[in-house]
Amino acid sequence: MNLAEKIHQTAISYGDKPAIVFEGISYSFTNIDKEVGRYASVLKQLGIGPGIRVAFQLDKCMEFIFLHLANLSIGGITLPLNSGYQTDEVEYFLSDSESSLFVTDSKRYHTHLPMLEKIGVKVAVINNETVTGAVNLRGLLEKVSTVTEQHNFPTGDDDVAVICYTSGTTGRSKGAMITHRNLIANMLDLKNIWQWTENDILLHILPLFHVHGLFVALHGSLYAGSTVIMHERFEPDRTWRTMVEENCTMMMGVPTVYQRLMNEWDKLPAKPDLSSMRVFISGSAPLSINLFARFEKATGFRLLERYGMTETGMNTSNTYDPTGRKPGSVGFPLPGVSLRVIDGEGKDVVPGEIGEMLLKGDNVFKGYWQMPEKTKESFVDGWFRSGDLGYQEPDDEMRVYLSGRAKELIISGGYNVYPKEVETVLETHAAVKECAVVGLFDEDFGEKVTAAVVLQDGFDEINPAEIITFCRSKLAVFKCPKTIHFIDELPRNAMGKIQKNQLVERYKR
Repeated sequence: MNLAEKIHQTAISYGDKPAIVFEGISYSFTNIDKEVGRYASVLKQLGIGPGIRVAFQLDKCMEFIFLHLANLSIGGITLPLNSGYQTDEVEYFLSDSESSLFVTDSKRYHTHLPMLEKIGVKVAVINNETVTGAVNLRGLLEKVSTVTEQHNFPTGDDDVAVICYTSGTTGRSKGAMITHRNLIANMLDLKNIWQWTENDILLHILPLFHVHGLFVALHGSLYAGSTVIMHERFEPDRTWRTMVEENCTMMMGVPTVYQRLMNEWDKLPAKPDLSSMRVFISGSAPLSINLFARFEKATGFRLLERYGMTETGMNTSNTYDPTGRKPGSVGFPLPGVSLRVIDGEGKDVVPGEIGEMLLKGDNVFKGYWQMPEKTKESFVDGWFRSGDLGYQEPDDEMRVYLSGRAKELIISGGYNVYPKEVETVLETHAAVKECAVVGLFDEDFGEKVTAAVVLQDGFDEINPAEIITFCRSKLAVFKCPKTIHFIDELPRNAMGKIQKNQLVERYKR
């Protein structure tokens, strides 16, 4: 089936009910369905059809949503590009994907113009103005007064719907080919496990170019028949107000969002009434135990943490029942997901031991765009090698815990050190707000355990030796940081993931 077809069917069922309220402007399910039809007609005029790649670099806007769903409905493949990407980055993605159309705004068009002329890609701008060398998308839309595109959805389950490029912290970014089957399987699992219904009102403060904001929050809400209250950008004080004013029931965020919400909470003269809320969901980066506890103490809500990745969508989730959510754990595999944990020789570890997690299910991507060797390396007997280290707790129904990335494994003096284990201990120290642990070259040990630490307010005078001594009271000496660097803020990408490669570059000298 086609993802856009699923959402089209929902639109028929819910008609005039508000589907998205974007910055105060309401769009019903019928409105959205008609706009998707109009945009599909325009895309067809521009030569888009089954298998054709269309890249979008846009700020968060309704046009992004209409274009994306319209593109899928006619069999096109969406490339959602981070709105912050610079010209060289955009050139790589457009060239590597061999995109036939690049949709952006006039400001970015002028910024990228020399590059766009060099690679010869067709460009459409969404601004209501004529730009030399680009198609005026709104001008074409004005000529499509009614829905002229028939909904025929010319794709199969295993046709590619979206190509999402990995963050590329090492080597070339790889384009993960996400199929309609992948998107729909994940969407169905999450609807059931999170008890998502047409009665929900979801507050959407995430970017649309990312799996979290696009696949999980937007697709999921539209399919469930929910209403989405959508902000163009995240503002902590406004987020708290909107929850109350709009009687929101759900919100999804990354740990950075929840950290900033907590910082804002402390400043609020009157705490918001959250009685309409039923669940706060966290993902895209590990949630610290400190933040989990702080949020629950302040609001009374236990954050629901889940685990996913670009290539697979969501893999695990804590239970909907708050008593089944545990700090530091990402819960259990989704109903449609199978999980194994293996050692360095490819053998299943004893439950409770740390190893690389392998995944299998209808959520797992098709492979990397035009990288057959990388695709082959990423699968073992049909199981996807996640590159994530973790373990399953045998005394708790095989609950899943993450221990970091395989490539982040530190080998110090011949011993394996898992950064997540050290970070968890560090974050229990009263002075530590958040931290990141990396391995740096050392002639004696091979690698030395090094920590970057953001301090809590009021602890500016603490000695690094005190924190190292604290770690030694809780961990074997070989696991403890040899060096502590105090830092104002950890480097993160757009979705809040800590960029440990930047820390390595900063401190390796």
